[in-house]
Amino acid sequence: MTGQHDAATDSHRPLAGPVRLDLTDPDTLRQLWDLQQASYAVEAQLIGFDGLPPLHESLEQLRACDESFLGVRDESKLVGAVGWTRLPNGALDICRLVVHPVAHRRGVATALLDALDSIEPSELTIVSTGTANLPALALYRRRGFAPVGERQIAPGVTITELERKNTSTTQPIHNS
Repeated sequence: MTGQHDAATDSHRPLAGPVRLDLTDPDTLRQLWDLQQASYAVEAQLIGFDGLPPLHESLEQLRACDESFLGVRDESKLVGAVGWTRLPNGALDICRLVVHPVAHRRGVATALLDALDSIEPSELTIVSTGTANLPALALYRRRGFAPVGERQIAPGVTITELERKNTSTTQPIHNS
């Protein structure tokens, strides 16, 4: 009963706006790693595959990744984050979008994607998610992403690749 009460309390805590995360800060790194573990555990359950690389990533591997991050906190902890890179052709690659289960359905992913669109406009944005992760697919479709392919990562498990073209940006895409 106490666990249910705590989860209900967590789901009503006020959220701060997205801010850049500094992974050289040990507390921020640990919070991001903990958040990633909780979020990818949900995706693993949804797609029936626990071999997702972020679930097996060490703190050191996360700190050393070449991604930039934005995060959203409630009063006590990091509850959502988005990591991205800029590809050589200028496309924006969303590498990971994670939301803690206590913060699901609170607009965290939308706030993160809105902030990312604002600070990193791009003519082409790409992302991938488990084909069986219907909530993530629905989110990306609502944001104008369209499926462009699937790839198998394990027997019976596929990842859907999506992209969004935005012709209103002024940033050119360079072919490499």
